[in-house]
Amino acid sequence: MKLLSIKLCNFRQFYGKTPEIYLASSEQNTTIIHGNNGAGKTTLLNAFTWVLYEKFTAAFTSSELLINKRAIMQADIGTSVECWVEISFEHEHKQYQVKRKCYACLDTNGKLQYSKNQFFMLVAGEDGRWYPPLQQPDDIINRILPESLHQYFFFDGEHIDHIFRSNDKSRIAEDTKELLGVKVLDRSIDHLKKAEKTLEEELKAIGDINIKKKIKEKTKLEQEKGNLEQKKNEIIDSINTQELQQQEISQNLINLSKNKQIKELKIKLEKQEIKLKNEIRELKEQLKRCISNQGYLIFLSNVIPKFNTIIGNLRQRGELPSGIKQQFVQQLLTRQTCICGQKLIEGNAYYEQVKQWMNKAGIAAIEESAIRLESQGHEIEQKIIDFWENVDEKQAKLEQSRLELSRVEIELDDINQKFRHYPDADIRNLQESLDKINQNIRELQLEQGGIQQQLTTIEKQLETLDKEIAKQKLKEEKQILAKRRSEAARDARERLIEVRSRLEKQFRLSLEKRVQSIFSSISFTPYIPRLTQNYELNLIENTSGIAVPVAASTGENQILSLSFIGGIIDSVRKWSHKNTLMGPDSSTFPIVMDSPFGSLDEIYRRQVAKSIPKLANQLIILVTKTQWRGEVQEETNHYIGKEYVLVYYSPKPDCEKDTIFLNGVDYPLVQQSPNEFEYTEIIEVSRDN
Repeated sequence: MKLLSIKLCNFRQFYGKTPEIYLASSEQNTTIIHGNNGAGKTTLLNAFTWVLYEKFTAAFTSSELLINKRAIMQADIGTSVECWVEISFEHEHKQYQVKRKCYACLDTNGKLQYSKNQFFMLVAGEDGRWYPPLQQPDDIINRILPESLHQYFFFDGEHIDHIFRSNDKSRIAEDTKELLGVKVLDRSIDHLKKAEKTLEEELKAIGDINIKKKIKEKTKLEQEKGNLEQKKNEIIDSINTQELQQQEISQNLINLSKNKQIKELKIKLEKQEIKLKNEIRELKEQLKRCISNQGYLIFLSNVIPKFNTIIGNLRQRGELPSGIKQQFVQQLLTRQTCICGQKLIEGNAYYEQVKQWMNKAGIAAIEESAIRLESQGHEIEQKIIDFWENVDEKQAKLEQSRLELSRVEIELDDINQKFRHYPDADIRNLQESLDKINQNIRELQLEQGGIQQQLTTIEKQLETLDKEIAKQKLKEEKQILAKRRSEAARDARERLIEVRSRLEKQFRLSLEKRVQSIFSSISFTPYIPRLTQNYELNLIENTSGIAVPVAASTGENQILSLSFIGGIIDSVRKWSHKNTLMGPDSSTFPIVMDSPFGSLDEIYRRQVAKSIPKLANQLIILVTKTQWRGEVQEETNHYIGKEYVLVYYSPKPDCEKDTIFLNGVDYPLVQQSPNEFEYTEIIEVSRDN
């Protein structure tokens, strides 16, 4: 998961729609967000966890109050105010948009009433359009980064050591298994055990007295489905209308532009964008066809050498090809005369001696088949080489096209930015209209995605009802089938238990080694982290030759916690890459940390600041001015790709203003509010100085 951007609307301190916060990645993988206590750093951290998992950190107080105070107080009684968080992220070359929102209003008694949260997801297609996903959004997110593990990637640095306190250690084992995939095996084993019991007790009488009730329920669902499809079609028509306006405004924008160079470049880039998207789509189709038609070849790479060994052994023993063929022996017995002239009469000693050669002689058809299979084996070995070369070539072209597309999109965005600040008011207005239409299209697509999710749920319910209505099997047949299934479930469970044991042990030892390496690079103590079989993390001292448990300090616990998270990410990344059959590794993980330096002293602050940008593929750090001082800034500065400041506007008349000096510029941290409300503004820090 690579986080691309986050945007908020009326979420806690953030009034109205915030500007989009773009997050750094690649070599300069760190985004720094500065803010005083109370400015909204913890709110931003929890914006990530709320939109993805509807969860909050322990330090997030009054989690039931999400709506911005100013927005709700300025609205009329009974008028709903929306509150939402929207995140864009990329995973396995697919781009996703997720949005969670709720509504709130003040009732006549002055009490705040919240609506139920709504969750939407869109996935970018190769044609540049956004589509609702085929699976449930929650399932997709949990496959990418499971909910039970989010605390290791989105956390408050001052409280991170709480994860490793004694009463939480059992949960660490479960969460680690989830990330590795062992948890899936645990669930499979438990499920198979329950399935055995269920299948052994099966089956009851045929028929269902509630069939009429189910048919009535089906009719109601079909009517609801029809209404939703009608609404979906109306949204599609609206999107098509907006896209026509989008094309018209875009063309007018090009025509009005007086800068011939920008105009020609925009036309050229738009053509390149369309061409590259088509190339990517075609390359993916070629890869699918190649794997579908020839993917089986890679499973023959171990079979062919075994076959060649068997044939070679037969030839060595003289059994292939044999000197005498069964057809020749049969001809002698039929003519009743041996090649020496002796008569072969059935029953005499000479006849029996010749007949014994039938078992020793070779069969011509078998020898011909062996020769033919050898030839085919050589051809397959060459095809395997050709297959991998073909796949590698297409993967390389695909990656190159993606890089080229990314470059083109960045250049197009730069041109649009120029149009937004163009001296000509008509061009600025056109660009503003184009931006609004793009936003409208995205919101319509989100709504379309929500309807599609409802339709998917209804279709699954209808499918279940159809199966229940149509279910007419004989009890005897079910019992026979249940017995076979019970035996299969028992065998599968035993095999999975063995796989789980081997996999877990191998991964745990690899993880322990990596945690020790990270901890040693940060801490100056001689202590060594150890992982038990239950994934309990402890510190030991071994200077005397005897391993003795150590009571870790608060600072050491924070470093131990960061080492564990870094070890988890690094080990899973290597584990995933090692077990990937083909293609690039996509095991990328972000870390979003609030106040990561806690109460560490200067040495540890420097060591942590030096290490954390290397722990994850992407890092978002939320810091106060005090936490950012000196050694932290020095060690982190060259990793920074994006930087923002949270400006807190205080309604207190005697509030003390505050600033922070970044890249040669003073940025405000605390300002006097122009009204009676407190709120926070997001400012991007220029990195050009």
